[in-house]
Amino acid sequence: MAEYANLVRRALGQLRGHGGVKGFFVQLLRANDVKTGALVGVDKYGNKYYEDNKNYFFGRHRWVIYTTEMNGKNTFWEVDGSMVPAEWHRWLHCMTDNPPTTHPPEPKKFLADEHQFNVSGTTQQYVPYSTTRKKIHEWVPPKSAQ
Repeated sequence: MAEYANLVRRALGQLRGHGGVKGFFVQLLRANDVKTGALVGVDKYGNKYYEDNKNYFFGRHRWVIYTTEMNGKNTFWEVDGSMVPAEWHRWLHCMTDNPPTTHPPEPKKFLADEHQFNVSGTTQQYVPYSTTRKKIHEWVPPKSAQ
């Protein structure tokens, strides 16, 4: 009987942690996962970072709930891993135990001030051009004299 009580208590905690039934289902549809944990911090874009060492194993105990708008783009259904800034990426992937809210990283001159989306696979992607001549040329069929 205690197992069922614990199951019901965790289910109600999930509903409370996501703001009710509507928030629970929105989170389930957006991220395919519903976790609850302690809020560790929020970055300047509105992404929320959570941690729960008690109920989840190492590697799954830290997660992010993405913001719905970033840099003027609606990201409600289009979440991408590149939406995580570099300082939170370190904490999220367990490179450090200290989140940037308590131990801010030293500023690096090569990091951009404004975080950019990953544009691979879009029309804005970087495509290098060749500066050397081709070694293999296409075959062009001879024209018939008519």
